[in-house]
Amino acid sequence: MRIALGIQYDGAAFCGWQAQPHGKTVQDALERALGEFACVPLHTTVAGRTDTGVHGLGQVVHFDTDLDRADFSWVRGTNAFLPPTVSVQWAKPMLDTFHARFSAFERTYYYALYVHPVRSPMLAGRAGWIHTPLDDDAMRVAAAHLIGEHDFSSFRSSECQSKTPVKHLYQIDVRRAGHFIHFRFRANAFLHHMVRNLMGCLVAVGRGRYPADWLADVLAGRDRNLAAPTFMADGLYLAHVGYPAEFAVPPAQLGSVPWSSVWADLDPQP
Repeated sequence: MRIALGIQYDGAAFCGWQAQPHGKTVQDALERALGEFACVPLHTTVAGRTDTGVHGLGQVVHFDTDLDRADFSWVRGTNAFLPPTVSVQWAKPMLDTFHARFSAFERTYYYALYVHPVRSPMLAGRAGWIHTPLDDDAMRVAAAHLIGEHDFSSFRSSECQSKTPVKHLYQIDVRRAGHFIHFRFRANAFLHHMVRNLMGCLVAVGRGRYPADWLADVLAGRDRNLAAPTFMADGLYLAHVGYPAEFAVPPAQLGSVPWSSVWADLDPQP
């Protein structure tokens, strides 16, 4: 039997998603909890591996098991063995053809950026921060140069294992709300560090260091050295993974973040 789980986690508490020998990753915590509840080892496959500090609101995993448990039993039982920084939100039996990674046709990330002269300790690990004003209109113009199917090598980390740098970026939204600017990135898939590298470039444009059309040149250059430094992970959230309707994957729950009403207006799940 194949079971899918919806997972939320505080990325600041972990060294990324993927299991490591030191055991301090989200996957390690989840598989330990599943093993405790099921009394047998269970291996999970994830929709998208996130880096240290990146949060998960709509992460999806699957695993195979011979155990027959009620859906909510998987939720409640696994959560009983998880730390407070990770939570299973839902569980659902799936068709054997479902694959958390390869069945997905799109991913949506959000970035919450606090723009204020003084950093807020209440937002540590929850939002990015910059002390200088940003021109959000310039960032919107710059973002428009990135929409479509392109070779995103300029925004790819040197450790990226993706077979191809060509991705289809469907949408970048930029919305100001008080001292925050919220960014939404939606694509068929993302390269390693791609969103954080895009953020670094958009912020550089917003600060006036480069004109908006500079991003078109960076994209065309296909050279990571042309782009701005990788932006901090603190405000980055994997918000939604899109699957074909036949799998009836439950929607991500965004209400657990303070700015969920702003994100809801951006329509995270088209």
